[in-house]
Amino acid sequence: MSRGSAGPPRGVRPPVPAQIVRQYEYAYAAVSPPDGVLDTLVLPEGNAEARGRFRAEVAQRPADAFLVMILDGAGWHRAKRLQIPENLHLSSGPPWSPPRNPAEQVGDEGREKWFAHRHFETMDQLERPLVAELASLEADAPHLASLTGFDWMTCVPLNAH
Repeated sequence: MSRGSAGPPRGVRPPVPAQIVRQYEYAYAAVSPPDGVLDTLVLPEGNAEARGRFRAEVAQRPADAFLVMILDGAGWHRAKRLQIPENLHLSSGPPWSPPRNPAEQVGDEGREKWFAHRHFETMDQLERPLVAELASLEADAPHLASLTGFDWMTCVPLNAH
């Protein structure tokens, strides 16, 4: 039986032109585990400048507080030209330990509840629900405190220096 001109020979995969386009949106989040206060910012880039912008936003809320931000191992956390507000101290979390990072719990919540098994045609279609869901999380401090308030982290009084 001959296949004729119906396609390539048996066992040969035909070439199929494809163009994969990846676009990204970065949701920055900082959470205070004892009280569930969440600060978020959605930006189109994930680099040192964007991270600096986020740190400046977080340092203003509240501006009179001294804040400690625990970072993961991303390269833009270690960039030499980091701008760090005076009321903010950066500390590295244990390597290879995302489950111990409270902000990772926020990300997991979003991936599992808002975006699992969804496809977006445009970045606007993705950004609108992302911003809305982050705003709803920011408004639900008790839920965030229960999600991120690990015992080893919340045993320190909020007013301790």
